[in-house]
Amino acid sequence: MGNLKNVVIALVTPLPSILFYLSFLNHYYQNGNSTSSALWTWCLHHPLLLANAFFFVNVNLLFWVIGLLQSSHWMIDLYWTVIPVLLVHYYATHPLAQYDWWRSRVVILMTWAWSMRLSHNYFRRERWQWGVREDWRFTDMRHQYGKNWWWVSFFAIYLSQQVFLIGVCLPFYAVHSVDKPWNIWDVVAVAVCVCGIVVAYHADTELHNFVTRNDKLKGLGMPIVPNLDKGLWRYSRHPNYFGEQLWWWGLVIFGWNLGHGWTFVGSLINSMCLAYVTILVENRMLKQDYRAEAYRLYQKTTSVWIPWFKSSPAGGKDKNT
Repeated sequence: MGNLKNVVIALVTPLPSILFYLSFLNHYYQNGNSTSSALWTWCLHHPLLLANAFFFVNVNLLFWVIGLLQSSHWMIDLYWTVIPVLLVHYYATHPLAQYDWWRSRVVILMTWAWSMRLSHNYFRRERWQWGVREDWRFTDMRHQYGKNWWWVSFFAIYLSQQVFLIGVCLPFYAVHSVDKPWNIWDVVAVAVCVCGIVVAYHADTELHNFVTRNDKLKGLGMPIVPNLDKGLWRYSRHPNYFGEQLWWWGLVIFGWNLGHGWTFVGSLINSMCLAYVTILVENRMLKQDYRAEAYRLYQKTTSVWIPWFKSSPAGGKDKNT
């Protein structure tokens, strides 16, 4: 019953922004591609600010209130996979949009592929349940801030997510604000983005299979494997993070190619945040007694993000690679 309730909440929550935007489009086109009120005129001439307004009201405020009522901020994790899809369609359908048809369709198609990959990984990890738990980092902060968490969560979870998500999606705005013919740099951008999706998918699948095998071993009372050191994880301690970064920086190439190099800011902030998250994840690994020693060795021999040949603990490339 709780799962059904969370499904309904997740599906209904974005409707205020969607319905408002559809009303704006309907008003604009019914009035002969013009606006007749100050509100609709503002919406027409400020697409970036309107996107931020939608996020602030519908995600920051509404998601936050729901999270407080449920004592779990699970929904923002799920919507990380959805909001970029909503944003790319928003920028593509805004009345002021101008773009190369092929570039727009390719970016939209890749964004859907990225979203489906990440959504599949989310539900697979959560055993196909909705809202079973919130991100472990939010739980840690809940314990850290205690009675102040109710208001700290607004800034730590939601306002920060607005910076990250609106920021990394800035190339979508660039793609739909410049009508420039497709060129070789678009091919490069597509190659980087697709590589990112593929790498992240394989890395997450290898991690899922590893966790599943260990759960089975634990259920049988057998010793579990302390560390994943096979496949992509042999060459990178966080290949899933590397794949995700390839995706976002591939989008930056689209923006740079269209004369909007400033759109790199969102991906830079996201990369800096992910570097901090990497430290948190690795510290968490080292606090687990059964894997601490193996993970310290893993840190000494394996690249953090960018896949590379293993090195021996004493330095130098591993002779076995």
